[in-house]
Amino acid sequence: MSDLTDRSLISEDDIRNVADGSTLRISDRALVTPLAADLARERHIRLERVSGNTPRKKVAIGADHGGFEMKEALKGVLTDLGFDHQDFGTHSTEPVDYPDFAYAVAQAVSRRKCDMGIMIDGAGIGSCMVANKVPGVRAAMCYDAGSARNSREHNGANVLTLGGKVISNDKMREIVRMWVSTDLTEERHRRRVAKIDALL
Repeated sequence: MSDLTDRSLISEDDIRNVADGSTLRISDRALVTPLAADLARERHIRLERVSGNTPRKKVAIGADHGGFEMKEALKGVLTDLGFDHQDFGTHSTEPVDYPDFAYAVAQAVSRRKCDMGIMIDGAGIGSCMVANKVPGVRAAMCYDAGSARNSREHNGANVLTLGGKVISNDKMREIVRMWVSTDLTEERHRRRVAKIDALL
């Protein structure tokens, strides 16, 4: 029996290191990527969820007036995926300035008050620009599941920006599910992200 109860995310690489037909103990709050779940089924690996004290990851969320309605829908998506969230506003569709909210979300991630962040404005572009001004933040504007996966797997993005006026809520759910279930795992990508972080 293998034990990964200390992990909050179970990836395909984790499953590859487990013997065929064995049992893998994971936290009851762990997120299992779709590829990991498929591989476990193919190799007859039983995932045994056990109660633990692993804290739930917290996502900083924010929006301007153009992203407010999508932000409200995002809360339910995150809850369903097993994440807590902290809402930095805005709290209505009254016009506001996106830089204020994008900065608040990025600061929460930079200061490690939240594990990752998601910011929604009309197109997702302006908030991405703002967030990337904050030290330690690697923000990515994503428009589909492929760009979401790449931003995490290759670039170690820790803030996701979305365009509330250019994608549907269904597309947002698809992007967010992929984004939170993908991690930076390969050494070659880690090396390149370290170079990003070293830039002033």
